[in-house]
Amino acid sequence: MERRHHSQSHSQRQQGRNHFSSSSSNQSRSNNRFSFPKSSSSSSSANDVRDRRRETQEEKQEEAIVGTCPFMCPEAERLQRQRLRDLAVFERLHGDPRNSSPALAVKKFCRTMSAKEVRASDVRPLPVLEETLNYLLSLLDSTEHPFEVIHDFVFDRTRSVRQDLIMQNIVNDKAINMFEKIVKFHVISHHKLRSSCSSSSISPLHYLNLEQLTKALTSLYNLYEANWSSKPIHEKEAEFRSFYVLLHLDSNGQPVGESLSLWFRHVPSPIIKSKEMWFARQALRYFQMGNYRRFLSTVAAEASYLQYCIIEPYIDEAN
Repeated sequence: MERRHHSQSHSQRQQGRNHFSSSSSNQSRSNNRFSFPKSSSSSSSANDVRDRRRETQEEKQEEAIVGTCPFMCPEAERLQRQRLRDLAVFERLHGDPRNSSPALAVKKFCRTMSAKEVRASDVRPLPVLEETLNYLLSLLDSTEHPFEVIHDFVFDRTRSVRQDLIMQNIVNDKAINMFEKIVKFHVISHHKLRSSCSSSSISPLHYLNLEQLTKALTSLYNLYEANWSSKPIHEKEAEFRSFYVLLHLDSNGQPVGESLSLWFRHVPSPIIKSKEMWFARQALRYFQMGNYRRFLSTVAAEASYLQYCIIEPYIDEAN
């Protein structure tokens, strides 16, 4: 069914969005390997890291493009994909693979795009990106398609949203809120894919989702730090920082990268002392010590829903 133009109200876009219900299934630890980009060397102090990131931010600001596209998908891309019949099931007007509309088509992710290679008319400004993201997340409540089909579409289009934000160097609170929503999508997908995918497809889907989760988290942490001067600690920062720790539960799956001991050096003290981070560190300690009884009791008493989505494979193993 055709949706109205993106200018409909923010509240209408969000109707019907609910938390996913939780479920459990067994999954091998080998499917949870991931890699965070290194954020600093072992000799870097927190101030050095902040200074370097501030300088990089200033350089990016000079190169940033200002988007002017008023639609979720640039018109030229939509028309081209209509001709090529390259429309996702969610973009088809009345189910026609050759026809879409501005209210249905969403810009695809393009790996080779950079600010120097695109026109402003092909980049969506912040208000359009906010509406686009809210529309994409509203699809997660759909019961008309398997979760894998929904995930595949939202997975690609949220990458494009992140790309437009980065090309425009948008680093304000609204960008932080959007990245938190995208991280949440990947975290909940980490849980949902385990129960909805067949054993033959679960590993590659999980790997791709976890890969984008780690990239989105890294960008989110950079946004937090870029805004420390105006707001030292953001409302959800402690919980979202704790995900980094929980993703290290599988010590055998960790590739070479920044260790937790180094990472903690540039995490603000209030975050280190928060209940969310205390829980993550305790869960990590008990699990790696093999004290599964304490691990399970701590998770049962303290874990948030999103933390549980990350921990669930290790709960199955501990049981």
